[in-house]
Amino acid sequence: MSDPSDHAVQPPEGPADLIETDYEIGQDNIQKQLGPFGLDIHNPVFFVSGLVIVAFTFLTLALQDQAAEMFNALRVTLTSTFDWFFIGAANVFVILCLALIVTPLGRVRIGGRDATPDYSYPGWFAMLFAAGMGIGLMFYGVSEPISHFASSVAEGAGSPDSWAPLSGAAGDPEAAKALGMAATIFHWGLHPWAIYAIVALALALFSYNKGLPLTMRSVFYPIFGDRVWGWTGHVIDILAVFATLFGLATSLGFGAAQANAGLEFLFGVPVSDASKVLLIVGITGVALLSVLAGLDAGVKRLSEINMVLAFLLLLFVIIVRPTMAIITGFFSNLVSYLEYLPALSNPIGRSDANFSQGWTSFYWAWWISWSPFVGMFIARVSRGRTVREFIICVLLIPSLVSVLWMTAFGGTAISFVESGVTAITEAGLPLKLFVMLDQMPLAQITSFIGIVLVIVFFVTSSDSGSLVIDTITAGGKTNAPVSQRVFWACFEGLVAIALLLGGGLAALQAMAVSTGFPFTIVLLLACFAIVKGLMSEPKSDSG
Repeated sequence: MSDPSDHAVQPPEGPADLIETDYEIGQDNIQKQLGPFGLDIHNPVFFVSGLVIVAFTFLTLALQDQAAEMFNALRVTLTSTFDWFFIGAANVFVILCLALIVTPLGRVRIGGRDATPDYSYPGWFAMLFAAGMGIGLMFYGVSEPISHFASSVAEGAGSPDSWAPLSGAAGDPEAAKALGMAATIFHWGLHPWAIYAIVALALALFSYNKGLPLTMRSVFYPIFGDRVWGWTGHVIDILAVFATLFGLATSLGFGAAQANAGLEFLFGVPVSDASKVLLIVGITGVALLSVLAGLDAGVKRLSEINMVLAFLLLLFVIIVRPTMAIITGFFSNLVSYLEYLPALSNPIGRSDANFSQGWTSFYWAWWISWSPFVGMFIARVSRGRTVREFIICVLLIPSLVSVLWMTAFGGTAISFVESGVTAITEAGLPLKLFVMLDQMPLAQITSFIGIVLVIVFFVTSSDSGSLVIDTITAGGKTNAPVSQRVFWACFEGLVAIALLLGGGLAALQAMAVSTGFPFTIVLLLACFAIVKGLMSEPKSDSG
């Protein structure tokens, strides 16, 4: 048994008060600990996380029927009981981000006053977007606007079963369209990106400015002091590992379901558990090759390829459909989003349980469970940016891109439905995108590009996720042995397979919610730590 002083994370010298210490310990002062087989690990976090995840995977595969029932009950209980908590917490994250843009704290530079960016804007944006929303936008870009539109026309609002907090939408296609797009953008706009920005900013600040290890426990030094180097910190990091793994497995499961649906639509590949498992195995294998290639040659290059393909697909839809209608729709949808934002983000007194619990609570829990992965990845590629530049680029620009994406794909799908194409509403969620593309020219080509996008997003997510989990379990080291990332990449695939077989999409959603709940508390504490950390930093002359 090694001495605790040999662990990867080390407390800084000096008092626990953030204002009175500069944390000048640096990564060079963190001693290296090599475990069995040349592994570089922080024992408690790695072994506890690994053993629990292995046990979970085994039990879920062995007891599939019981697991499916348990997962469904867990999801319903958490989203119905704590919907107010998820919605209220997400509002806090948005408000803090907007405040950092307009206050002097926004002039703090990540990495110190003289730090310069590691990546150009195009490369940075590509990695931000691919990590943050890739598979989700492909899966929900058509299916969510169509679902909200159809429900609103049929049901309207005003009862506990209503889908959204708006009366008068029933039977009014224009009101239903406005609210459907506003509600969709609500789930893909400011709130999710604010969740990511909070985690990313916290990690970047305490790693690059304070010299602490790049791991979640470091964020809480101003709150817990030296206890973050003991079991208090171990628990925080273990929660981050669980949240990351299950949030990632949820996205991988959605990606496998959509890729399978697209392959069946184009080539007749049967939609089945066996097909999805084979897809996960095959794509995980490709992700392992990306892991071996490294961050710049792997994730960065694949992200840039995917951004080009996504842009071409988006441009195709904009050009083929009435271009001006999509452009004007972008602005009208943005106005509708801002108009309905107070009602959609209200955490109390909601009469729309189907929407606030079935949609919003799940989304916020999913984003929060996904946030250690996306946040740490964004932190690793964002050194040299000022806080103001960082928040604008991570919060506002991706939100506007999401509005454009949803307007182009969701608005186009709604226009087809209004013209009598009922096949889109009748198709399952994973298939709606391909049915919509089938109504347009070059359907075989665009559908194939859609499948490629889902698969490559799948690969970049798996690769990036294994990088993040390995960093956490190695105590914040960013250069741990590649074999550890291979281990985590394999288990990401195994967990996704276990959840799909043990309950399908409901099981994936349940685990995202269950890990997102405790991690929401972690993020609320991180907000306080961010403000305290920024107040002790010198301000940049620009930004």
